Amino acid sequence: MTPLARIEKLVRDTATVLLPEDLRKWVRKQQRLYKLQSVPVGKVDFGGLRRLSPISTVFGQDRDLLTIERYYIEQFLEKHAADVKGRCLEMGDPAYINKFGGDKVTQADVLNYVEGNPHATIVADLTDAPHIPDDTFDCIIITQTLQMIYEVDKAIATLHRILKPGGVVLCTSHGMTRVARREGVDDWGEYWHFTTQSKRRLFGDVFGRENTEVSTVGNIFTCICNLHGLGAGEIDQAELDVHDPNYEMLVLVRAVKQV
Repeated sequence: MTPLARIEKLVRDTATVLLPEDLRKWVRKQQRLYKLQSVPVGKVDFGGLRRLSPISTVFGQDRDLLTIERYYIEQFLEKHAADVKGRCLEMGDPAYINKFGGDKVTQADVLNYVEGNPHATIVADLTDAPHIPDDTFDCIIITQTLQMIYEVDKAIATLHRILKPGGVVLCTSHGMTRVARREGVDDWGEYWHFTTQSKRRLFGDVFGRENTEVSTVGNIFTCICNLHGLGAGEIDQAELDVHDPNYEMLVLVRAVKQV
C-alpha cells in the first residue's frame, strides 16, 4: 500500500473516532498536504430547507404564536419562576412578570428606552440611568434586549446597581440567529450576538463568577429551523429539548447580587 493510500485509509477509519489532539493535528496536516479534505461521504437531502431565502422573515411570528426562541425563553423563566417576586422590573411590558410572578410580585415596573410606551413606569437608558435608585428591585427580567445596547458593560453595571442585595437578574440574548433590524432605521438593531464565554465574563466581572450561572439552549436542527423562521409547534418537543453546547441559539444568564 502506498503512503497516500495508507493516509486515505487512516482518514476514513478515524473519521468518527475521537483521537488525541496531537494525532488529530497530524491527520489534518496530511489532509492539507495531500489534498484529502473532501472525502466522499454520501449526499444530504435538504428537502424544503434547501433554499436561499428563509421560510419566514419575521422569526416565525407569522407561523406560530410561540416562536422557537420564545419557547426556550419561557422554559428558562419557568425554571427560575421562584426568583420572580417582590418588586420586579421588565423591559417593554410586564408579560413575563405577570406570567411567572403571579401573586409573588408586590410591584411590577416596566422600563422603556423612549417615551410613548403606555406600559412604561420608567423611561431610561440602561447605560446611564442615575434617576433609578440603587437597591430597588428584587428581580429584573431582560429578554432579547442586551444585544441591542452598544455599551453593554454599562448596562450590566446598571442592572447590578439597581438590584437589591440578593436580587436576581434573568437575562436572555441572541447567540446564533438571524440579525434583528428595522429597515431604514440605522440606530436600532443588534450590536452583539453573545457566547457563553462573553456572557460569563460580562456578568461575572460585575456580579462575581460565583454568583453568575450561564447556560445555552439549541442544537444544530433547532438552529437551522430558527434561521428559517419555523415556529416551535412545527418541531417535536423531544427535538427542541436537546441542547448541544456547540450550537448556542440563546445564551441565558441568572445572576445574583451578593448580599
